[in-house]
Amino acid sequence: MNPRIKKSIGIIGCGRFGALLSEMLSEEFEVSVYDVKPDPYLTHINFTDLESVLQLSTIFIAVPIHHFKNTIIEIASKLIKKTTVIDVCSVKCYPVEIMQAHLPPSVGIIATHPLFGPDSLQKAQLKMMMHPARDTHDCYEFWKNYFSSKKIKILEMTPDQHDRFAARSQSITHFIGRTLEVMGSQSTEMDTIGYKNLLAVMAQTCNDKWDLFLDLQRFNPYAAQTIGEFIEKSIHLQKEITKLSHFPDASREQAKER
Repeated sequence: MNPRIKKSIGIIGCGRFGALLSEMLSEEFEVSVYDVKPDPYLTHINFTDLESVLQLSTIFIAVPIHHFKNTIIEIASKLIKKTTVIDVCSVKCYPVEIMQAHLPPSVGIIATHPLFGPDSLQKAQLKMMMHPARDTHDCYEFWKNYFSSKKIKILEMTPDQHDRFAARSQSITHFIGRTLEVMGSQSTEMDTIGYKNLLAVMAQTCNDKWDLFLDLQRFNPYAAQTIGEFIEKSIHLQKEITKLSHFPDASREQAKER
């Protein structure tokens, strides 16, 4: 183990992913968790006070994205000099900018986005985006190797690259899932495999909190453009269908040409 990495790890924020992260890290580390409203039913989680967590040299930030800035500002002056802060936000440009602006130079910064959660932990190969935003204490390689050893595929890219990709995958997936829910979509006796897959998308995305959906759309700088393009193309297709429905013969001719 890298001598800079202590066996005691801190986590701030214990929502669905924070709890999962605590369980994962507890296999090899002593994990202390702080949350403003600790869940009394999570008896396997080692909850403690914020001051105790801030004395640790590695701290994961797992709070909702819309609380991220205030959290970083609150802890910035209280961190010890050899601390490395690791965020797990689902967007990357925003939290990295916040950490670089408010955390002192003595604090290391590693940006991550685990592309899995409680609902997908046992499915397919797990992936995690990582970026050494400010590797002050040379901890990045340790954590990259650690997560790799857990059979997690590491995707190294910049925060900007991440958000561009995420807008066209995660943001739009959650948008489609929420749209299906608003439509009242449900299973029928004639479900095709494709429709079942859509219902699965709806179930998975809607199992997350509404705040996460809003955060994915609001804090990814490329999400609005992507969703706008999706809506624009949907309207275009709808107009094509409406236009051709008045000319069935023309519709058949165009189908032949394609």
